[in-house]
Amino acid sequence: MDPKSAGPIPWVMEETVGRVLARTAAAHPDRDALVFPGLGLRWTWSELAHRVERVASALVGLGVAAGEHVGIWSMNVPEWVVTQFAAGRIGAVLVNVNPAYRLHELADALTLADVATLVVGSPFKGSNFVEMVQSLVPEVAAAGSRDWSSERFPRLRRLIALGDRPGPGWSSWAELEAGDESAVFATSARASNIRPTDVHNIQFTSGTTGLPKGAMLTHRNVLLNAFHTGGRLRYTAEDRVCVPVPFYHCFGCVLGTLVCAVYGATVVVPAPSFDARATLAAIDAERCTSVYGVPTMFVAQLEHPEFARFDLTSLRTGIMSGAPCPLPLMEKVVRLMNIGEICIGYGQTEASPIITFTSVDDPIEVRVGTVGRPIPGLEVKLVDPATGRELGTDEAGELCVKGHCVMTGYYNNPEATARAIDVEGWLHTGDLARRRPDGNYRIVGRSKDLIIRGGENIYPPEVEEFLHHHPSVAEVAVAGLPDAKYGEVVAAWVVPRAGATVTADELREYCRGQIAHFKIPQYIMIVAALPRTVTGKIRKHVLKENAIGEFGLAGAAGIETA
Repeated sequence: MDPKSAGPIPWVMEETVGRVLARTAAAHPDRDALVFPGLGLRWTWSELAHRVERVASALVGLGVAAGEHVGIWSMNVPEWVVTQFAAGRIGAVLVNVNPAYRLHELADALTLADVATLVVGSPFKGSNFVEMVQSLVPEVAAAGSRDWSSERFPRLRRLIALGDRPGPGWSSWAELEAGDESAVFATSARASNIRPTDVHNIQFTSGTTGLPKGAMLTHRNVLLNAFHTGGRLRYTAEDRVCVPVPFYHCFGCVLGTLVCAVYGATVVVPAPSFDARATLAAIDAERCTSVYGVPTMFVAQLEHPEFARFDLTSLRTGIMSGAPCPLPLMEKVVRLMNIGEICIGYGQTEASPIITFTSVDDPIEVRVGTVGRPIPGLEVKLVDPATGRELGTDEAGELCVKGHCVMTGYYNNPEATARAIDVEGWLHTGDLARRRPDGNYRIVGRSKDLIIRGGENIYPPEVEEFLHHHPSVAEVAVAGLPDAKYGEVVAAWVVPRAGATVTADELREYCRGQIAHFKIPQYIMIVAALPRTVTGKIRKHVLKENAIGEFGLAGAAGIETA
């Protein structure tokens, strides 16, 4: 796609996250901005902007400098959103910390991102965030004032608790909400100096096969992504968007809160973490017009025993993304959840996140069978991963993207940045795709997940999609296992539907005569659940490693498995 043909320059092009909030609050002061049904909380855009302004001034008063890294480690709570916009208001860099992290992972995040200020969530289920922080930073527990330093994390200067103040070394959220009158002028001056090309956010890649890397995203990166995604969904200020996905991920904090801020739509947050019933109840009670989720979230809602009692007729659109979306599931979502204009997006954290996206006015076949076309302003090409040769229509190759979505790089990791972004500015995604004649794309797998069986290329999503059509199959993952004769063979891990049973032999018989013989899984494991990251991506390397051990395949063909 030629970015010069993208149409008029979007108004967010020269804006910052803080200024977008101020503009929306002025345009829609009395409309709902943020609703947490479980907390009985409902803020208008005007109220959200005032809360952000107070917290921003308090952060400046505490000494948070422009460009300083402000981390937040919490579930989906209202304070998360306030922190997001307050950091954008004062030119600080928001660092999203996965609330599923345990001590080792938290320590890595604080070190990798040079976090100077950390907002720490209240206890949730088995996670006491304050206690875990204090075990890593014992100096704060012993401190008699906020003047302390950490030997292990020399950049860390401030800790802010969302609940009660844990001790003299901490600040509390209540103190931030009070604001700092003495810092109001400095806060306004700071805001006027922020540039759209400044880094606004550091988000960690999933790190499923190694240490995570911090992708640096600018104000322009995330706002243009939000603008174009909302445009494809035909959002207006009348829309009410149910956001059960985590804020720490791009899905929640770019496609959720920022998209709504750009369009003046309402963010409805069902629960601190995903809960199928709470999501259905929020859609019903708040008359949501849109809902987000990864495929497993939609499966959980459709299979919830109380599904039929909720009125979902207000739904119009939504996004299913974050993991491959099986066609049978999309068809059920359209038919049973009344989401006739649901869209699929493809992207990654390094791309802010959306690269290609369908549109509500695309034919249903496009919206359920492809990941759409590039959003305006982006160039996309497919290349042979081995030679770099650019490929044509209907050829499978690595998807590369260039344009406003591409991160500025990985924080403090120039080597990894150079591997991801070439000298011409193309971000190499590592995903294999095909471009159809109509310009829409289909993702066929990860380049490292391609199965080569005796010279035949097999794309796992094709086999997964076929098996999803079996009436007893709820979820399926396909990957290659090493084989002495063929190099690799196909393996499938299948989760049966609730109340259903299915056997490996039955599934193989289902495949015979329907798909090529070399695509029929040699190994089929019936499992209760699939291991996943918090964002819903299947940890296929875990499945492969376990199977290699179980079947004694470690020496077969000398193939790496992760």
